[in-house]
Amino acid sequence: MKKVVPNILVVDDSKAILIVMEAILTELDMSDTITTCLSATKALEKVKRDINYFDAIFTDLNMPEMDGMELIRHLGELNYQGAIIISEMEHKVISLAANLAKQHNAHLIGNISKPVQLTQVGSLLNKVAYLNSHTLIKEPAISKTELINALKNDEITPFYQPKICINTSKIKSAEVLARIVSNTDGSIILPARFISLAEQHDLINEITFALFEKATSDFENIKEQLGQNLKLAFNLSPMQLNDLSCPNKLLLILKLNQLKPSDIIIEITEQHALSSLSQLETLNRLRMHGFGLSLDDFGVGFTNMSQLKNLPFTEIKIDRTLISNIEIDQFSQVVVSSLIDITNQEHLELVAEGVERPEELAYLRHYKTRLAIQGFLFSRPKSKSEFIDWAQYWIKVTGNTINYKPPS
Repeated sequence: MKKVVPNILVVDDSKAILIVMEAILTELDMSDTITTCLSATKALEKVKRDINYFDAIFTDLNMPEMDGMELIRHLGELNYQGAIIISEMEHKVISLAANLAKQHNAHLIGNISKPVQLTQVGSLLNKVAYLNSHTLIKEPAISKTELINALKNDEITPFYQPKICINTSKIKSAEVLARIVSNTDGSIILPARFISLAEQHDLINEITFALFEKATSDFENIKEQLGQNLKLAFNLSPMQLNDLSCPNKLLLILKLNQLKPSDIIIEITEQHALSSLSQLETLNRLRMHGFGLSLDDFGVGFTNMSQLKNLPFTEIKIDRTLISNIEIDQFSQVVVSSLIDITNQEHLELVAEGVERPEELAYLRHYKTRLAIQGFLFSRPKSKSEFIDWAQYWIKVTGNTINYKPPS
């Protein structure tokens, strides 16, 4: 059976640390192979043999010959796509290391304290697994024929998940998420089984616009039922931004449904760098027309803090990997704290996604900022009718405090 993090490399100039790490990783039984190196130079040689072999690299920062920061820079130059975990250092060192790693196109996802603890390593491996697959249990993709039939049969269906203000409990917006709902038996296919396939076969625009048309058509009714204003958020991939006609297509659909661009937030995933002129032009035109722009999944891609000041985003969404167990995760605390500072300075909205535990919510509330939260702790994505029922109940029972046990 393939383990969730199959191949791990541990780099440290201390033999004792390597022995402890190997014992802990063996005890966790989440990996097929564990490789250890006493120097970063030798570790880099092993990585070069097969850049795709190691799923995660644990590295000390302070080592002779080549230190951990040099290793991260070289890994970025090699286009290493796996996760990197560093040893514990002071907050400013961690913050700068995280920003430099992004500039080197390297996935630095956490730090580990010494003495090494089994629970901390296990938590970090779960982060690695999420980074690699965005789900620990990956179901097989549907076929291209099944996807085309779903489009022909008008089975692309919007599901809604709220973003809630952490201070007031008000529903600020609802993210629209794609599902395939069978017309025959009502069975539901999740996006993990068809979004990558749609991108691969150039069908992603058809899914996006089908979703956009249905959700915007339903929007006025949703607001009437809830008795309050909110916005709708839709996902676009960076590759879709290469279509220079994208803003005009979205504007036409909004006009048909008598909506304004200010009613809509466009979420752009941060997993791939925004670099082409067409992507940047589309991004700018969307903002010029009044759409809100959200940088989604911040923390798993390559947008660094300084770039946030230059791109026309109005909202940043902190990726689940930085929210999971944040109350005990120093790396996540440092990165999120820096992100809160910059979004406050730039007057950007901030959303924490993937909030699943009361402990995570309690920690986030200490920031005392206008943070919005999204996650299973409050609501899973729901169909239109289920979302309206949930939201009406939420509005009825919540005051100015968050309900820790929302309805399922």
